[in-house]
Amino acid sequence: MQLTAPATRRTTARDADGMAVAAFILGLVGILVLNLFLGPIAIALATTALWRGTTRKGRAYLGLGLGIADLLVLLAFMQADSTVSWSF
Repeated sequence: MQLTAPATRRTTARDADGMAVAAFILGLVGILVLNLFLGPIAIALATTALWRGTTRKGRAYLGLGLGIADLLVLLAFMQADSTVSWSF
């Protein structure tokens, strides 16, 4: 008797799809707020989703690009303000 279902390829792909969507959303939100934290998280989730073989490759690549953009925006504002954070 087995209490849990065995991990199948479908479950793994669905998890990877969720990671791709989460990377996209975190990267998008990270452009405006908390880009020091959300940028690297978006990059890690997108990379993991691509490594696991997501079917939503476009969202994963967008999450990866937005995560990198988060860090570039932070770097640009740090150079302009000479601080670690930025405000409008």
